[in-house]
Amino acid sequence: MTMKKRRKTAITRKRLPVRESSFPGNSCKILIIIIVAGFASLSFGFGDANHPHGEEPYALIFGTVWSADGRPLYGVRVKIRAEAKKAHWELYSDHSGEFAQRVPAGKADYLVTADLKGYKPRAGIHLQGGAEVTVHVENDERIDIGLHLK
Repeated sequence: MTMKKRRKTAITRKRLPVRESSFPGNSCKILIIIIVAGFASLSFGFGDANHPHGEEPYALIFGTVWSADGRPLYGVRVKIRAEAKKAHWELYSDHSGEFAQRVPAGKADYLVTADLKGYKPRAGIHLQGGAEVTVHVENDERIDIGLHLK
């Protein structure tokens, strides 16, 4: 018996090029970027040209409370009251004698009063009474005032 040698032939398959799936990696990243950009553009879209981001316009009443000898006073109660409205604010002067309060923008008169009832004078400082100023606001602006106590 004769044996034929069988030649092993390898079956060659034509391999298809491996194609990276574009959906799980790149498309997800692009989709996330589009969504984030969309939400970011929404947040910038509110408000008008003068007041972006939906911020309400305001005026700032800024002042300093001074003693009779010209020193700034700490801890003096300052009251701000709108004359035409019931709106009012109460705040205290800081270590520099300064105070600041936002009020709605627009034409209005505000009565600003510095009251010494809660003030504890230091040695050598004797104060009586208070100071009062009427402030007229036209628009969204900063108004600086000085309250000189006697």
